[in-house]
Amino acid sequence: MNISAAEIRKLVVPLLVLAALLGAGVFLVQAAGRSLTRANDRLAATQKDLDKARQRLARIAEEEREVKEKLAIYQRLRALHVIGHERRLEWADAMSRIRKSRDLLDLRYRVDPRKDLVSVPGKPGNVDFFTSTMKVDIALLDENDLFDFLSDLRASGNAYYSVRRCAIDRVNQAPAAGAMAPRLRAECVIDLITVQDGAAK
Repeated sequence: MNISAAEIRKLVVPLLVLAALLGAGVFLVQAAGRSLTRANDRLAATQKDLDKARQRLARIAEEEREVKEKLAIYQRLRALHVIGHERRLEWADAMSRIRKSRDLLDLRYRVDPRKDLVSVPGKPGNVDFFTSTMKVDIALLDENDLFDFLSDLRASGNAYYSVRRCAIDRVNQAPAAGAMAPRLRAECVIDLITVQDGAAK
């Protein structure tokens, strides 16, 4: 098939338009591809930022939970008067109250002077722990009297009571006829621990 020069001249403009459109199409496809790549990069960066924000939010929620737990413990210690200065008069009152309420026949005790409690791992810098050692000598009808005494002592507050050791011995002397006499004697060493918060002074 032969194409005349006149026909070729008629085709020049449509061919140029076609070439221009093809070029524009290629340019638009490449631009769309670059735009899609940038959008994907922005989406990935936004997703990464969102993940970091979620992790931070989870950490904050965990820290808030820990603070609430520690605050509850702190408030409980304050309510029991474990935090603050020693309350020796309250200790003496508690011992008298326990002796009367439990009808203990013989209860003797001595509280040593206060000392720093140095072996506290993870101790905050502005918090000081102190201990006063109480030595207790108590006459018992049976071993349950000792458990009741220790339970009442812990419930009395004004210190954290840490029982270091207790030894129970049988009393050898025979009771008088018809008399209620102790059959056991216990000797206990109990640490009375108090906490002083330097920041609260």
